[in-house]
Amino acid sequence: MVLAAGGGTRFRTGPDAAHKLLASWHGHPLAWWSVSSALAAGLDRTWVVTGAVDLAGGIPEQAEILPNSAWAEGQATSLQVAVAKARVEGLDAIVVGLADQPRVPSEAWRAVARCDYPIAVATYDGARRNPVRLSAGVWDLLPQDGDEGARSVIRDRADLVIEVPCQGDPADIDTREDLKTWS
Repeated sequence: MVLAAGGGTRFRTGPDAAHKLLASWHGHPLAWWSVSSALAAGLDRTWVVTGAVDLAGGIPEQAEILPNSAWAEGQATSLQVAVAKARVEGLDAIVVGLADQPRVPSEAWRAVARCDYPIAVATYDGARRNPVRLSAGVWDLLPQDGDEGARSVIRDRADLVIEVPCQGDPADIDTREDLKTWS
């Protein structure tokens, strides 16, 4: 599950107010890289939750788009779209990453997915970042609204969390300066 529904407001400045996920980064739209890494991990399915911008044509065709009409209400709504789809599909867990983290490799997605723990969090040099594996047993603990996904559950229920050391770079691209720095 790649969350890609946000407005990207810190990026949308100046005369070119294009959405960051469609900005060119190494020859492809920014979102293409995160979705490609998720696909390359070889997990059962790859879904992309969209909202503020239409990513069709900006991501690999193998990924299924899940629209979130409530995207402006915060990241929790996108996570709930993912959970609802996973429940319908009868999945035991989902692995969630962000579309604005193009340098998270497929190996990180696989490492987190392999953990048989309620919540598995990727770490990079000891810092917790994405992707995160959420088993079905914790889905009811996730917030229904607001701009916080699983972070509050990870913070409040340390007994459910295991850290998974990963290689890669979890830096997210939020501004035009970030895009220049990582280009």
